[in-house]
Amino acid sequence: MSVVEPMPSPSAPQADGYAIQTESIAKRFEAVVALEDVSIRLRKGEVLGLIGDNGAGKSTLIKILTGFHQPDSGRIFVNGEDVTLRSVSHARELGIETVYQDLALVNELPVYMNMFLNKELRRGRLPLLNKRRMRQLAREHLDDMGVQVPSVGVEVTFLSGGQRQAIAVARAVYSDASIILLDEPLAAMGAKESAIILNLIRELKRKGNVSMILIAHNYTQVVDVCDRVCLLQHGRITYDKPVDETSLRELTDLVASEYRLRGTNGDAGGS
Repeated sequence: MSVVEPMPSPSAPQADGYAIQTESIAKRFEAVVALEDVSIRLRKGEVLGLIGDNGAGKSTLIKILTGFHQPDSGRIFVNGEDVTLRSVSHARELGIETVYQDLALVNELPVYMNMFLNKELRRGRLPLLNKRRMRQLAREHLDDMGVQVPSVGVEVTFLSGGQRQAIAVARAVYSDASIILLDEPLAAMGAKESAIILNLIRELKRKGNVSMILIAHNYTQVVDVCDRVCLLQHGRITYDKPVDETSLRELTDLVASEYRLRGTNGDAGGS
């Protein structure tokens, strides 16, 4: 007698090949609806551009994916597993790291110490830091990622904004993160400093070991480095296309039409 396999539930996500998925995520802050029925899919090795006006809900979504906020409803899947992200530490255990505009770097410490912040290498069981080994590994890792700094011994306070962002991203990768959430890493940067981060994203995409979500307001940069783009408006995903099926003009027109429809009323959702 042949055995008939049960059909999957129509609502069950197709998790194969995805680093992270959300299904119908919703989040309210008292009377404010920050997210409503948000479903996204980040393929393994993919760079997903997340765009939207201030107040659209982008940062709220990132904070849910990093374990800082709990959704009111919906499901999250990491590498195909249905999970509840209990905390930021739990998300990190699952390979999810976030790089914010506030980089959590210690200005007075050198590059290599920031690379190993709270994960310092020690000499056996002695309470002595193995600075030589940390210098060596930091240099090797930054070189492998194509991050250019004058010296791993220089204090990060003397680095440019682009170099500092690159150190923060490199630290996340070095911490064995497989999913990196980049919350507006290019904000307030000039073209030269932005190029450092864009080149780093391209290099990570080329290697294919890390999946990334990039929040950015510069649509040219999104089209340049991302594989796919999602538009978040009023807490909902209203647009989701591969970059090679869209254009800078189309993205600009979408957001411009939103401004025309909204007029001067403003957004109520989370940032």
